[in-house]
Amino acid sequence: MLDLEKHEYTSLQSDARGHYPYTDADRSVWSELFDQQVASLKGKMVDSYLEGIGTLGLEADQVPQVVDIDARLRELTGAGVEGVPAIIPPTRFFTLLSERKFPVATFLRRREDIDYIEEPDLFHEVFGHCPLLTNSAYCDFIEAFGKRALELGKGYSWHMFRLFWFTIEFGMIHTKDGPRGFGAGIASSPSEVENALGDKAKIRDFDLMEVLRTPYRIDIVQPVYFAIRSFEALTQSLDQDLKAMIDAAKTAGDLPPLFDPAP
Repeated sequence: MLDLEKHEYTSLQSDARGHYPYTDADRSVWSELFDQQVASLKGKMVDSYLEGIGTLGLEADQVPQVVDIDARLRELTGAGVEGVPAIIPPTRFFTLLSERKFPVATFLRRREDIDYIEEPDLFHEVFGHCPLLTNSAYCDFIEAFGKRALELGKGYSWHMFRLFWFTIEFGMIHTKDGPRGFGAGIASSPSEVENALGDKAKIRDFDLMEVLRTPYRIDIVQPVYFAIRSFEALTQSLDQDLKAMIDAAKTAGDLPPLFDPAP
């Protein structure tokens, strides 16, 4: 979780009904992003993600409320979401996942950041993550991931976040029509979806050890993506001895980065 203060974003406070106060400017940003991404994602994201947008009832003309998304997900898959402050400890993050819940930042990006934002905002969280929470197999992975991360503890958190990055945030999946995105970072970012599904995209078959050894930067479009066979197979990958694998990844060290150092 990043410090939003230095980027002049602040967490919102909900009212007694659990609703967050969104402005006309927020609604305009949400509407523009929604229409833009829905149009650009067809044929680029996995079908279950695209179907999830409609199943959740997400629309361009209304900024969704966390409490409404939570209620709908509970009906569908027993999953849920919870509005959180800008910064939550890793243990709290993993605990929510282990309870089949996804933490949702509630502020919305400003217009000057509309194309790309480092911080997870409401559009990233709801439009990016929540449609796939209508898929039970995907929810099974979220839940299993959180439980394994809690079991492993603090010394293994960094590598678990790396696994999260290359799956939940920027994962891709093999389909009969070719690779498709499922990660929220792809779905919610105009520049990322163009990069990930472009002619020059570097897509590799998912290999857990390679993922654990692959460094990344949060402030650029990704230079490499990993494609899974299915959500069920992804969940099964957590049945491996993750402690031993992460220890081995630490010993072997990171693979050479495919990006320039941060300025």
